[in-house]
Amino acid sequence: MQMTIRFIYDFKGVKTAFTSDPTDRQLVLKTADDLLKTGRVKEIAVIDELGQEWTLKEFKKLNEQLDEEPEKITVLFDGGFDVESNRAGVGTAIYYSKGGKRYRLRENAHFDGLESNNESEYAALYFAMQKLEELGVKGQPVTITGDSLTVLNQLGGDWPCYEESHARFLARIEEKFAAMRIKPLYKPVDRRHNKEADQLARQALLGTAISSHTEIGT
Repeated sequence: MQMTIRFIYDFKGVKTAFTSDPTDRQLVLKTADDLLKTGRVKEIAVIDELGQEWTLKEFKKLNEQLDEEPEKITVLFDGGFDVESNRAGVGTAIYYSKGGKRYRLRENAHFDGLESNNESEYAALYFAMQKLEELGVKGQPVTITGDSLTVLNQLGGDWPCYEESHARFLARIEEKFAAMRIKPLYKPVDRRHNKEADQLARQALLGTAISSHTEIGT
């Protein structure tokens, strides 16, 4: 997670407020310590990407907690729909960091009772949100990547949502965002750059279940 440092610099009684550019969470304490060594910095506040603010003392405790929680999260999702069987396959790949290590979760599932490919895309993202919840993700920005412009633009508020089936999933996804305090960052890509999630959705349609959770490095 990126953090912003705000501080008051006191030079011969003249106090000036400064705000840093967003910086990686791991650099905040080192930067703050360096500022304090000048003897002229009297107040330091740390602000996260969601606008929450902490004193330096509060941030030190928070920083320890965040080391044990998922962060730097990217979600890839895709859905597929078979018209003849009215079955849908959904897939998600989730990349995240925790404790200085990088992980990948890959999972898929099939759904019955859906009506269209667009609805299967919504189901895929809702499925991904359930996986984030299981991972314990909370209070984090999450990059959401997919090739469905319908889903991403309707969730982002750029396109209206008239279909009742879409609206139901949209409401459920937004409820997850609110409950988990997630800040979604939508990143549309073309199908060529969403192959991992697409393959998982196709495998679900074929009846091949995938569930893996592995460390992939730092």
